[in-house]
Amino acid sequence: MRTGRSLTAAAFTVAATGFAAVPALAAQGGLEVYPATAAPGATVTLTTTACGARGTASVDAGAVGPGPFTLAPVQDSARAGGRFAVPVSAQPGTYEIVARCSGGARVTGDLIVSFAQAGATGPRMPRGLVRSGLGGALGPDPVQIAAGVAALAAAAACGTWLLHRRARGGGL
Repeated sequence: MRTGRSLTAAAFTVAATGFAAVPALAAQGGLEVYPATAAPGATVTLTTTACGARGTASVDAGAVGPGPFTLAPVQDSARAGGRFAVPVSAQPGTYEIVARCSGGARVTGDLIVSFAQAGATGPRMPRGLVRSGLGGALGPDPVQIAAGVAALAAAAACGTWLLHRRARGGGL
């Protein structure tokens, strides 16, 4: 038992050391994505203060489509910034954008690509029928409804009879 406690203590020490090192690797400031939600074809601006006043960063936005590019120092600011256009072919979803500063700091930000088209006033909802197998264009079929109700009633009656027989000790 004593060995288990010392192993548990050692595991917690290693875990705590690992977790303490994580903030040292992550940079302060993060990657700001504006707008956070964009439509395919829209222009997105990225900025960060993590790279310092004259720092640059290489950005990997390959998940959403534009590929790698560089954030440059913003004049009269302690920020690095840049822009890219969301490709028209981008699929809706949330994409992580990663920037690595020239000093080694790594920052991330999320971009949400929506259904809306560039310049639209609100989100565009999908339209059309869903082929789920339920219902029909001409309304419900009374014969199919009656057959379904009969099948459910028969299943309920058989189940009740089997449970009653089992409770009386008759077996199955």
